[in-house]
Amino acid sequence: MTENDYGSFVDWNQMGDLATPSGPSNVDCKDLKVFKQMARSGHWAKNHNLRAQVYQQLIKAIPCRTVTPDAEVYRDLMGDALSKKPSSTIPLPEFVDGNLVPHYSLKTEAVASVHRIISCLAGQFPDISHCPALPAMTALLLHFSADEAQCFEHISRLLACNEPGRRLMDQTFLAYESSCMTFGDLANKYCPAAHKLIVVTAQDVLEVYSDWQRWILGDLPFAHVARVLDVFLVEGYKVLYRVALALLKFYRKQKAGAQPAGGQAQDSAGVRDDIQTFVKGIGSVVTPDKLLEKAFSIRLFSRKEITLLQLTNEKSLQQKGITVKQKRRNVQLALNPDTFSSEIVSTKEMHDIWSWIPERFALCQPQLLFTTSNHGCSLNRFYSHCEGYEPTLMLIRTTDHDVCGAFLSTDWEERKRGGNKLSFFGTGECFVFRLKPEMERYEWVVIRHPELVSSIKPPAPGEDPEQPQDEASSQGHNSEGNSLPVERQAADPSERLSPFLSARHFNLNSRNTSMFMAGNFDSIIVGGGDGNALYIDSELNHGRTGRCSTFDNPPLCAESFQVALLEVWGFQDSMAS
Repeated sequence: MTENDYGSFVDWNQMGDLATPSGPSNVDCKDLKVFKQMARSGHWAKNHNLRAQVYQQLIKAIPCRTVTPDAEVYRDLMGDALSKKPSSTIPLPEFVDGNLVPHYSLKTEAVASVHRIISCLAGQFPDISHCPALPAMTALLLHFSADEAQCFEHISRLLACNEPGRRLMDQTFLAYESSCMTFGDLANKYCPAAHKLIVVTAQDVLEVYSDWQRWILGDLPFAHVARVLDVFLVEGYKVLYRVALALLKFYRKQKAGAQPAGGQAQDSAGVRDDIQTFVKGIGSVVTPDKLLEKAFSIRLFSRKEITLLQLTNEKSLQQKGITVKQKRRNVQLALNPDTFSSEIVSTKEMHDIWSWIPERFALCQPQLLFTTSNHGCSLNRFYSHCEGYEPTLMLIRTTDHDVCGAFLSTDWEERKRGGNKLSFFGTGECFVFRLKPEMERYEWVVIRHPELVSSIKPPAPGEDPEQPQDEASSQGHNSEGNSLPVERQAADPSERLSPFLSARHFNLNSRNTSMFMAGNFDSIIVGGGDGNALYIDSELNHGRTGRCSTFDNPPLCAESFQVALLEVWGFQDSMAS
């Protein structure tokens, strides 16, 4: 195909340096690892024609359901209309959630073509109920399509992908909303400074994070988003999380340099607009190369773990009855100062703790389960009031007026599996913290040091232990004869898999790094391995704290302390009637 075949929709006067092709004119690679690196480094980024050909082969290799609309379907449906100038008055369907078509240096009539293509897609995919990324993705692929029909086919294959465990575009509100919650969880874990900035400046953090996909597919300049698309088509959905986290990090850096830290919380819409303005203008301060370099420097967990987190968030939304779009409930409603009352922390301090917990619990109300001031200093009563609740939040005030505690992911009833023997349980969502004299959280050491993980699961007999799970069984040609290497996704995680960050999903070098919580008749312990983050005796009166391998924390208060007050809070579903 000639250059013009792929450039008929482009306004080349707006393309700058990209208007003049340079670099290699072909891709000859059979090794997936090398091919990934080529995508990340922009091997075909300066040759519009080569990029279009690579996209065509990558999209053609996507496994799809048997009946997937193709270019001929589009031509049959449009008939004589294809020979006429498309009308920009064709309305976009409601499921794009008001998102407009980004211009991306397209001709004016090309933007109208995007409207026409999406209108046709809506008729062919009646199950789509929420897909805000569709206008941007269609505009991007039209850039690299010979005609509208080919663009229609490419988008259809993205929508019709049926490979287990692989997602390319969210098509329901449930999927989209759970992705927003998952992004919030990832930002909380991997961008703590940026996440703290959002918590401090926005009244509703979840509302800000609901824009995360639009930052990439809508707000990013064309040169940047095209580079993201290069890698997305090779590596999948996880790339979008990486890039959005990188954007959040750059935003935080820009804010830190522009004004002093702190400030009063403002309307969330103001923070959303501020981030959107920053992302739209990012080209003046961050190159596409620098953006991807930052994105891939973030050491995320595997796609399998992120998929598990997304599934857990989806399940949480389903249990709350949130499967279609509805007005978001502000997280602060769950911490109403008129109804919240603790003898240990203020409403503001509890709100700060709430910003640390997994997103699927963010709409829950704190429910006081146990307090030594009412229920006495008895470990048996502690267990009887806390069993049956998961997760829980333990708060401790010492006689020296220090305040510390722990978020505990698992029901205390699990301790009974070990009989009278003290045995550890829980997941990597547990963390310990201190509020006074200063506020600090200490998460599972594996989050900060993923090099402690050997692999996601021990190798099967005969399997190469050095072969990464993401790349196993994925080398060479695909079944359709594609000349490019294609990554095959892992099977869809089953319901039998335990929640996100369960230690049994990891091949850890030491058991000491996964000792989260334990309890028996004479003590409760949080964090183990070369010490305990918290140890409380059977009378809930005396305690110890020190460094432990699981959280790699310093002592949370005086190493030996006396408990003045202990509270345990549960999470009550605020969506329940």
